[in-house]
Amino acid sequence: MAYVCGSLSCLLLLLIISYTAAGSGKSVLWYMLPQLFVFICTYIIGSSTIIEDVRSLCRAGLATCVLFYCDFRDFIKRNVRGLLSSLIFQLCNQSDDFSAVVSDFYSSHGHGCRQPDNDALMECLTNMLGLPGQSAIHLIIDALDECPNASGTPTPREEVLEVVQELIDLQLPNVHLCITSQSETDIRDVLEPLATHTVPLHEQAGQNQDITDYIKSVVHSDRRMRRWREEDKQFVIETLTKRAGGM
Repeated sequence: MAYVCGSLSCLLLLLIISYTAAGSGKSVLWYMLPQLFVFICTYIIGSSTIIEDVRSLCRAGLATCVLFYCDFRDFIKRNVRGLLSSLIFQLCNQSDDFSAVVSDFYSSHGHGCRQPDNDALMECLTNMLGLPGQSAIHLIIDALDECPNASGTPTPREEVLEVVQELIDLQLPNVHLCITSQSETDIRDVLEPLATHTVPLHEQAGQNQDITDYIKSVVHSDRRMRRWREEDKQFVIETLTKRAGGM
């Protein structure tokens, strides 16, 4: 396991690294492999379960997992520079080979005197992902819809989607992408053509049953709701289940 020290710590500041955490409220999840693209409609329970499954593989030493959460409240966490920097930083901390690539990258930029542009960061990430002999690498981009799409040419969201396309075009057999997002038109236009299978989980009985079970658990465990009449509880459960729309 690599660790960050000395010059590498300076590089992490140079790259404007920000730690990321998982979010919630996603309605669509795309899972992408170099030669197999799967489009999956889901909600937060489904996406969180998939992410946790990937993390279980990582804890067992069978894979590497890095996660970037697009957070509309944090400028660094909603643009392509924050994405690339975070992925590089997290990979650097998980492998000596990755760390060596970052060390060379740092040296090539004047040991911190010159700040790399986004193209240079993308090249560094590509070099890391392309190292031979690596186990499966899972790149998770959570809440893509929180990248703004209202201003700029290209917009921050368009830049992130372009990076996603470039990563897929690399056709690296050990690199897998998992992307969660609200179902917004521009995101679907880019990602859906990559899919060979579509699985609308929100239309399946098991998905809706999970939602119903969750609503029931809240209604029956809440101290105030427990005092409601049974018919009122049932009305709330049925109404919320119907209006949830599989999310």
